[in-house]
Amino acid sequence: MGRPKRVSVVTLGCSKNLVDSEAILGQLRANGFKATHSEDESGTPDIVIVNTCGFIASAKKESIDEILRFAQAKKSGRIARLIVTGCLSERYRKELKSDIPEVDAFFGTHELPGLLRALGADYKRELLGERLLATPRHYAYFKISEGCDRACSFCAIPLMRGRLVSRTMKDLAAEARRLARQGVKELLLIAQDSTAYGLDLYGKRRLADLLKTLSDVEGIGWIRLHYAFPSGFPRDALAVMAERPNICKYLDLPLQHINDRLLASMRRGTTRKRTDALIADIRQRVPGITLRTTLIAGYPGETRREHEELLQWAAAMRFERLGVFEYSHEENTRAFALADDVPAREKKRRAGALLAQQQGISRKINAAKVGRTLPVLVDRREGGVFVGRTEADSPEVDNEVFVKAPAARLQIGEFAQVRITGSAEYDLNAEPAA
Repeated sequence: MGRPKRVSVVTLGCSKNLVDSEAILGQLRANGFKATHSEDESGTPDIVIVNTCGFIASAKKESIDEILRFAQAKKSGRIARLIVTGCLSERYRKELKSDIPEVDAFFGTHELPGLLRALGADYKRELLGERLLATPRHYAYFKISEGCDRACSFCAIPLMRGRLVSRTMKDLAAEARRLARQGVKELLLIAQDSTAYGLDLYGKRRLADLLKTLSDVEGIGWIRLHYAFPSGFPRDALAVMAERPNICKYLDLPLQHINDRLLASMRRGTTRKRTDALIADIRQRVPGITLRTTLIAGYPGETRREHEELLQWAAAMRFERLGVFEYSHEENTRAFALADDVPAREKKRRAGALLAQQQGISRKINAAKVGRTLPVLVDRREGGVFVGRTEADSPEVDNEVFVKAPAARLQIGEFAQVRITGSAEYDLNAEPAA
């Protein structure tokens, strides 16, 4: 027998794509391939799979550039085969086939069995939920559903991911137990719309029940909820968050805007009044919660006055975490029929104003933590400094805590109590608590 074929999976885009790549690699490993994330420890691969993103213009460009890079590698003989999968492939397969003939095969977001067959591998149903983690072994992204039934005017995700398909609580609990046995301490719950979990399977929103089920899994220290759509948010989930110590007092709630006219155009199913009431209710029911949101700058027709309204509202809300997207005009979305009339430079300016304001808010929130003792999950070590996160921080997008400590004091992948000694706009300094 020859050596196992070496396959590298290159992942672009969001954490949901990363989970898909982890599943691909889990299947390939089970089929005897030497499969790894990206171009890492295996050296030059025989086969490269590019898992693409097609969300907004910048993400599409990044995906195309990466495909072209590996197409050139194939032409020069450095790799034997090139496979493209994921959201960009789902959305633009015909155009990509025509423009990049070096690619051996294209697959969409729901074609894992076909992708495996193209590589001479079998799709092993008994591996459902098993995957090769790309994250540090102590935390894992945890996809609770696929697709989305929302009709937001600016969003192309339903075009690429389809309608809502929730995973059963039984399957999710089994996967959580398996991850805990592997040493995972934190589950980062993700979906296109986690608020809607269970509607398709159980006829009602079952997010609260899912949180209880996962909270009962032995070994899981933190459960963190992302991508919660504000309209229809199940308030019974708040009681679970408040009561269960291993459910982080953290909620990712993408709001996008606050002006009523723009919310209606965006088809968000809510108003400023209802949004304000939801935020007040969340903060009342879960004291000390960290709220993360994302906003859109430069949506079609957004006036300077409407931008100022958003800016003033964000200042009053004092979100603990906030990100901003510049609007991207995506074909086949409802907003594509509108004039993309906010110039690119003005979109950038408006996004910058929101982020600059948030920087000041974040600086004050962090300064108030100096002197407190907080639990952190230690992610890595950089020289003589350990880097971790508090309950208020999700990986990649939020703050970090830099802890000066002898190597024997802290352990990567474990929780530790630290005393906050200093702060900046987005990070904290600390030392081990006595």
